[in-house]
Amino acid sequence: MGDLGPERGAYKDADKALEFLKYSETGDESNFVDERKLVTRIDWMIVPMMFACYFLQYLDKSLLNYAAVMGIFEDANITTEQYGTLSWLFYLAFLIFEMPHAFLMQRLPLAKYLGTCVCLWGTVVACTAACNSYASLAACRFLLGMFESAISPSLILVTSMWYKRHEQPKRIGFWYMGVGCAVMAGSLISYGFQHYTGDRFNNWQIMFLCVGVVTVSAGVMVILLLPDNPMSSRLSHAEKVMAVERLRENNTGIENKHFKFYQFLEALRDPQVWLLAYITTAASIPNGAVGSFQSVLIRSFGFSNKVTALLQIPGGFIAVISVITGTQIAARYNCRGAMQIVWTAMGGILGGGLIAFLPTSNRAGRLVGNYFTHVTGAFLPLSYSFAACNFGGHTKKVTMNAILLMSFCLGNILGPLTFRDEDAPEFTPAKVTIVAVDSTVVIAVLILLGYYRWENKRRDHAHIEHRLDIEFSDLTDRENLELRYKY
Repeated sequence: MGDLGPERGAYKDADKALEFLKYSETGDESNFVDERKLVTRIDWMIVPMMFACYFLQYLDKSLLNYAAVMGIFEDANITTEQYGTLSWLFYLAFLIFEMPHAFLMQRLPLAKYLGTCVCLWGTVVACTAACNSYASLAACRFLLGMFESAISPSLILVTSMWYKRHEQPKRIGFWYMGVGCAVMAGSLISYGFQHYTGDRFNNWQIMFLCVGVVTVSAGVMVILLLPDNPMSSRLSHAEKVMAVERLRENNTGIENKHFKFYQFLEALRDPQVWLLAYITTAASIPNGAVGSFQSVLIRSFGFSNKVTALLQIPGGFIAVISVITGTQIAARYNCRGAMQIVWTAMGGILGGGLIAFLPTSNRAGRLVGNYFTHVTGAFLPLSYSFAACNFGGHTKKVTMNAILLMSFCLGNILGPLTFRDEDAPEFTPAKVTIVAVDSTVVIAVLILLGYYRWENKRRDHAHIEHRLDIEFSDLTDRENLELRYKY
């Protein structure tokens, strides 16, 4: 497991929080800070901005889905398989650039790095308006994936450096609600722009341009207003001390700018990493299949283009409700794994089963099945909460975040590939895939929960004595035997 480390002040390359406390006159001043009011202030300072970032990243990558019923197939002369390639090209870039982002966001100011990436992907979205061929669309999708791949690991780090472990699922749920809200907003935006007629630009091009400009503006706000960490925030000194001290119980630290290669290797050897990686990959295959082809799927039920846009709104609403419910229950009763099974795998199995096996004539039932697949929207924030609370050591944490998002990308790359031209218009193999892979997720989650339970019992029996300031020593979760896994 490794050495638990030396006495206070002698931890090598310890957490930035320990350095802050070492040179701060803490005294009793933090006793005069109301923790509940402080948490509320922190919520208003960072959660709305995290929500805006996640909302825009999902909306921006989903514009291609809405453009599918707005004439992009004809205007850019692309086929169904080329459209599917555009979907997985985004995730290919997402996958390739996760590790570089993980390294850079550890070395650079986190909020500034995130804001810059938001500005860059907003620029790419705006430039997509000028695309008139498959090649140009492919280039923009790849660049979009490259810059958007910074969003989730950045927000996981921001959440873990501000909140206690039992507070994290709620906050992750709050900013992840941006997905469902983006589905609803995107449907209305698509419906509105479908009424635009002009000689110079097509309606989908104007849509990309307008949303891209909004995204760039949001990125500038992130650079100016989102703090890089609690120690450099605009809180008072006493509030900063409280914001740091209250996180001791996490045993996972706040921030460290030193890349530690042994922590990187430990992440690659940790069984929980690969269990979470498999769970995320398998559960993301339906997300990639249904998400990228949502408009195509609903239109295949026999609805018009405008009605297809509006019929995606309930799916977004269901995603929001499932995220709120799943993360709130997980936080209140400490049952992240159980919520993954109930809200994600079971939702996908039921929804996928309805759209795959109901007769073609049953449009209402198949549409309900499509909506049920949106219950799986609660899956990813629960996986994020595992990554935020169960991994110690900053390098190991950013490595895990990268692997988690690479797994998400792999699933989303495989998902659209299940939709093939020869299976149109029913796409039955794709629908059966949703049911099959979600069934394996249930088994994998149960194995992960069993591992956490076993490891916690083993640590309880070890009777490890508390070491001073070990909470901010930047030790990994396998080195720090005082940490207990949340599940």
